[in-house]
Amino acid sequence: MSQFDISKLPQGPKGFVHDLGSDQRVFKGVPWGKAMMWIFLLSDTFIFSCFLISLMTARASTVVPWPNASEVFGLTVFGTPVPLLLIAIMTFVLITSSGTMAIAVKFGYEKRRKLCAWFLVATALGGLTFVGMQAFEWSKLIFHDGVRPWYNPFGAHQFGSFFFMVTGFHGTHVSIGVIFLLIFARKTFRGDFDTGRKGYFTSMKSNYEAIEILGLYWHFVDLVWVFIFAFFYLW
Repeated sequence: MSQFDISKLPQGPKGFVHDLGSDQRVFKGVPWGKAMMWIFLLSDTFIFSCFLISLMTARASTVVPWPNASEVFGLTVFGTPVPLLLIAIMTFVLITSSGTMAIAVKFGYEKRRKLCAWFLVATALGGLTFVGMQAFEWSKLIFHDGVRPWYNPFGAHQFGSFFFMVTGFHGTHVSIGVIFLLIFARKTFRGDFDTGRKGYFTSMKSNYEAIEILGLYWHFVDLVWVFIFAFFYLW
């Protein structure tokens, strides 16, 4: 049996293009849906990175004092101001939902249908709780504190525009994820992934691998929030 000679492959940049152009090398054994999700998440990473880099640039270049996040996002509990209380709870809820999503994927591949579905529901409830607390945060800043995208009573006006843009874009991702979590939970309860029943939005059949792909999206959303929490709320 002849041995494959790697020296005959193109070298340098041509070799990189050659490998990427052949699914027999780069994407061999990788499901199509999972590969497409990774590509989507990579593109989404660039968008969030642009947002956060723009935030750091604006904060470093403004001559007006940047608002103190501990004061802006603090809550008063029994007459005592607690800095970043709501944000800490939101972060805990979202990180916990990442754990329930991982458990759902595990039970999915073990084909323990009901447990998988219930953990998908738990993950969706975590996402709904996060979005609900974010809605409370927005309403407090808009109606009580008077923060607007073009105006901010706490300091630099850019603060409001970046806050609504970054957290709104992330909240949209969480909301979309919650919708698909509920759809997948319903499909799992019905046994669609066991019988190969056709799904929503497409005529393609699916299996429990789809839950893992959804899990990639959900873990990405959670990871992005960690960076938003660090750069926007703690910095």
